[in-house]
Amino acid sequence: MRAVQVSRLDGPESVEVLEIDEPTAGPDQVVIEVHAAGVAFPDALLTRGLYQMKPELPFVPGSEIAGVVRSAPEGCGFAAGDRVLGLTGVSGGMAEVAVLPPQNVFALPDAVSFAAGAGILFNDLTVHFALAVRGRLAAGETVLVHGAAGGIGTSALRLAGLLGAGRTIAVVSTEAKAEIARAAGATDVVLTDGWLAAVKELTDGRGVDIVLDPVGGDRFTDSLRSLAPQGRVLVVGFTAGEIPTVKVNRLLLNNVDVVGVGWGAWFTTHPGFIAQQWAQVQPLLASGALVPPEPQVFALDQAATAIGALERREALGKVVVAVR
Repeated sequence: MRAVQVSRLDGPESVEVLEIDEPTAGPDQVVIEVHAAGVAFPDALLTRGLYQMKPELPFVPGSEIAGVVRSAPEGCGFAAGDRVLGLTGVSGGMAEVAVLPPQNVFALPDAVSFAAGAGILFNDLTVHFALAVRGRLAAGETVLVHGAAGGIGTSALRLAGLLGAGRTIAVVSTEAKAEIARAAGATDVVLTDGWLAAVKELTDGRGVDIVLDPVGGDRFTDSLRSLAPQGRVLVVGFTAGEIPTVKVNRLLLNNVDVVGVGWGAWFTTHPGFIAQQWAQVQPLLASGALVPPEPQVFALDQAATAIGALERREALGKVVVAVR
């Protein structure tokens, strides 16, 4: 099969597309012919050996897929020909064939394309966990989203209103990214330069209830300053590269929280949690209430470029590699 492979930790530029053996399926596993694979920021970190999980070289990157079932164990709920999504872990997605346990496979609604489907699980379920579980989003609250034109950011803008938010404020670096954020559902959009003052003005000085932050870096202190009383900063990631520190007196003085969002760490220790999430998200997709993402699609041979776009923070929306 054709697959993307990382054989040395020199960054996205070292990624190759090669012919390798198909993975061997056990009797209790689902074999999926992959049509599209999602690309996420951890894939860029993995190519440099900087992610907390370090698969043995060589490995196939990619944590989420969309495709068609080739074979499945009897009684698992899937059969040959079914359109599905799947979570592979930290590797194995960017290949023509993937092998997964049934609990990591989910039915893809007919109205959702493979390319869009490959961009759903990682981002939408992370955001669902962030807002609904860790962030305790209440009806009518205001959510501010950093990195709002990226995969996590556009997912947050698509989902926040459906989860109860009354207002979403997107923070982006360019006018082009502002259009992406508006298309994803942002109520208001502000540019990175001067964003805190703009948010204070938009909220009449009150601030926001939740900041969803996949960026980190030097804007973190201003994120705390942007909060209303009892507000929460949700720490999702650090695409800026720098992991910020917190002066905890700011939390005490303003009665605000900094909340870690480790979706992967949670679902690996809480069996059945992803299925519970999907039971809430899938009907929204099937009904059209939750519009599928419009990903930026790269050919399989362009996988290095796709992963590099995440590392350089050039990606607009979700990035997907078309495998077939």
